[in-house]
Amino acid sequence: MTTEGMHVSHPRKRFLLPAASAALAVGAALLVSPPASATAAPAAAEVSPHAAQTIDDIGASGAWWVDDLQHFDPKVQARVAQLLFSKQGLDLSSYRYNIGGGGTAVTTPARAAEDFLKADGSYDWSKDKGGRTFLTYAAKYGVKDLIGFVNSAPARWTTNGRSCGGQLKAENEADFAKYVADVTDHFARQGVRLDYISPFNEPDNSFADCGQEGMPVPVDQRDDIVRALGAEQRARHQRTGIIADESSRTTQFTSEVPQWIAQPGTAQYVDKLAHHTYDNPDDGRLGNVYETSRSVGKSSWATEICCFGKGTTGWNQEYDPTIDNALLTSRIIYKDFATSHDSAFQWWVALASGYGTDPTAHNDQGWNDGLIYYDPDYATNGNQKLYFTKRYYALGQYSKFVRPGSVAHNVTGAPDGVEVSSYDRGGQWVVVVNNHNTTDTPLNLHFNSGTPVRATQAVRTSADENWAAVATPSVDGGTVSATLAPRSITTYVFDRKGHGSSAVTGALAGRQSGKCLTAGASGAAIASCTGSADQSWSYDAKGTLKGANGYLTAGSPGPDGERRGHR
Repeated sequence: MTTEGMHVSHPRKRFLLPAASAALAVGAALLVSPPASATAAPAAAEVSPHAAQTIDDIGASGAWWVDDLQHFDPKVQARVAQLLFSKQGLDLSSYRYNIGGGGTAVTTPARAAEDFLKADGSYDWSKDKGGRTFLTYAAKYGVKDLIGFVNSAPARWTTNGRSCGGQLKAENEADFAKYVADVTDHFARQGVRLDYISPFNEPDNSFADCGQEGMPVPVDQRDDIVRALGAEQRARHQRTGIIADESSRTTQFTSEVPQWIAQPGTAQYVDKLAHHTYDNPDDGRLGNVYETSRSVGKSSWATEICCFGKGTTGWNQEYDPTIDNALLTSRIIYKDFATSHDSAFQWWVALASGYGTDPTAHNDQGWNDGLIYYDPDYATNGNQKLYFTKRYYALGQYSKFVRPGSVAHNVTGAPDGVEVSSYDRGGQWVVVVNNHNTTDTPLNLHFNSGTPVRATQAVRTSADENWAAVATPSVDGGTVSATLAPRSITTYVFDRKGHGSSAVTGALAGRQSGKCLTAGASGAAIASCTGSADQSWSYDAKGTLKGANGYLTAGSPGPDGERRGHR
């Protein structure tokens, strides 16, 4: 969590292809044909046939609230676990477990996570009861990615002897790596395998106010820590990936990651790159995240965000449990997946207590950091009731449907005020639509595929609906027509007739030549069929031929021998 909140008490480019050779004979039979309704279809948003990133997981963090909930009735704890991890709840596919640093000198008790290290160097595995409880629940529910993340090393190894504000001493980097690997081994023996470790969190922050655990990690130390932990894991044959560096701002991620990961022997130990988005990045900066990750050959994860509001996705103090903040949440998820092409989205804390003056109403005293809230005075008044926000349901519009292994496909041409993201789920399409407009909004969506689709499910969250089953949209071949409710988030599921067929229309091959239309750096040409991406062609809603890098130029032959113009 960014330091700005630490002092508070609660928290494609289009490329035009020149004309192809006439060797692809006019009238030759091709493997595919344009959709029959292409010329009659109204203007539609278009699902790209070309795959983007594969989604790894969607999740949330177990930091801090677990220390309170360890005191709740076990039945309430079990209900919380069900709400987060079961198919009836959010069905989260990742969960972030905070490996504590002991909380030495941290001024907010709830943010002082226990560590397991004893004074004599041995371990007390009975510590961190709340954290262990919910990590075990996540494992029992089969959450795909269990992530251990560190805010601060144990105080004995920091430069100031505290769990906040002090750096990890260089001479103790190997000790710290051994500690993290010991924790990983311990949980594995308990049947809880940590899939990833994040050895430092927001290393660009100072944490000097000690409102929470945290340690600054200079750029030139990050590679040292990664290598120390990676070598320790390798020596133990641990199958736990390392994620880094969890910069709080995308600008720091893009400027600093290339520096430390380029150090000799470092990149081999990095499995995923992680960033936070507290700087409220625009599309340009999100695009830079993608370019940075791609330049070093790693995929990126968005691993933390919260606490935005007052009508924007920028940092603001308020508590808003309504559809207004839920739509902002869904906008952030949409942009992370569609613009920075992150392979994972992880919300900050699943639960929180800072709802301000009223858990059911918008107010300026609380914080938008939780999905579910509980009474901060539970210990004195006995209230263990749970309070839901629309953010909970907004995240579920993705997490329940966009499952690990889903493949993102960009969507272009959405109406004003509407954001559409699409995911290939192996035989199915999942489409999540945000309608920020205050009125019903028509949406026509064209699946750029040779395979017709059939609508099977529609689930909506709005001001007065939570995961409500609503009428499925009409479908004509590959074009969907829907009316979006005002201020709503809707998830549609479509079966593809002929399950498992590719979303890409396919190769355009001449019957006589047996060769395929191929997109190359210098334009389109005819070449032997290889099944590669540069031979994948499709039609948009108007029936115009399109390849992986854009449209054919004016005068290029279409599959039916007609000359088509580019758009």
